Amino acid sequence: MVKPITCFVLILLLAACSPQPLQPDTQEEKSAELVLGVDQTERFLPLLAGKRVGLVVNQTSMHQQQHLVDYLISQQVTVQRIFAPEHGFRGDHDAGAHVKAGIDTATGVEIYSIYGSSRKPSEAAMHDLDVVLFDIQDVGARFYTYISSMHYVMEAASERGIPFIVLDRPNPNGEFVDGPLLDEAFRSFVGMHRIPLLHGMTVAELAQMILAEGWLDTSSSLELHVVPMLNYERTMRYELPVRPSPNLPNYQSIRAYASLCFFEATPVSEGRGTDFPFQVIGHPTLYVSDTEPAFSFTPRSIPGAASNPKFKDQTVYGQDLRHAPVEGLQLSYLINWYRVFAEAGETFFTSEGFMDRLAGTNTLRLAIEQGQSEEEIKASWQADLAEFKQRRTPYLLYP
Repeated sequence: MVKPITCFVLILLLAACSPQPLQPDTQEEKSAELVLGVDQTERFLPLLAGKRVGLVVNQTSMHQQQHLVDYLISQQVTVQRIFAPEHGFRGDHDAGAHVKAGIDTATGVEIYSIYGSSRKPSEAAMHDLDVVLFDIQDVGARFYTYISSMHYVMEAASERGIPFIVLDRPNPNGEFVDGPLLDEAFRSFVGMHRIPLLHGMTVAELAQMILAEGWLDTSSSLELHVVPMLNYERTMRYELPVRPSPNLPNYQSIRAYASLCFFEATPVSEGRGTDFPFQVIGHPTLYVSDTEPAFSFTPRSIPGAASNPKFKDQTVYGQDLRHAPVEGLQLSYLINWYRVFAEAGETFFTSEGFMDRLAGTNTLRLAIEQGQSEEEIKASWQADLAEFKQRRTPYLLYP
């Protein structure tokens, strides 16, 4: 493990050498336009000049109206390799589907999968690189795997002595810090760090924390550069211009995702195979009310998003959350559906192991099975959340 004090000193040195994000003082400045890390080309292009560059990017990696890969090539940057995460470089793979290596037909650049047989780049994939750049839009949930991919590529870069650059983007759930902290016994690719389910941090902030806290499994140091955003505040509403994955098509789905993803471990549909995934919940025979609900939907096969969804081509009845306010982590949906299944004598958590990996602990599932209320469950997290908020403070870049 990297020694925390070594990493902390490194980050302080990097921060001293890099301009800090704008801290608005006046009302006029507060209303200034958000400037993403990727759009501050003067900050990162000099770090790429004359270098062989590896990119961790996907369909969200846009510089204004142009993909970052195309932009860098137009600037005579040598793009040596693209590292493709879950959902692929173009964002057209089902969740969990292996991403294949190959060649990007538009640019001729090699694509190396970091969501297949190996999730950490091999030494062979790193040996001819001089620098690695990460620019992917995250959604702020611990089980959304782009931050796990970032971790593994940081680790590989550290072992080869390759600088790592993070271009920062907003967290569309940035105002929320909620959920259980990860229990190391349940660490997996959908939960690698001791952070809450909703951590309220951007990818650049997380990269700094991962490094300084010694979470990389290596004894080597890492030269980390971050390009913060300008005029960003955690509470601002940010609607993503490009969907971050096939089943998060809009702002509502991104806000509901942390609360509804748990249904992946149950027999209840979370809307995959519809035009409104992670905005509805349903089941063919069991409902959350005493009478048959008026709302229904029929999941279908959607290649690249839901090839074989739950209840394909069946009528499913349930809840329509497309216009419901979903703020932070809401457990009431999960608790109410569990009670319906329990009363019917049916198993709700059909994949206990997956549920516990998503939660990062088995305590959430056990609390629901024991009949605890949402208030009781959330109260059990507060001490850990307070400690986390204090621990993350040195790595925060924005108000």
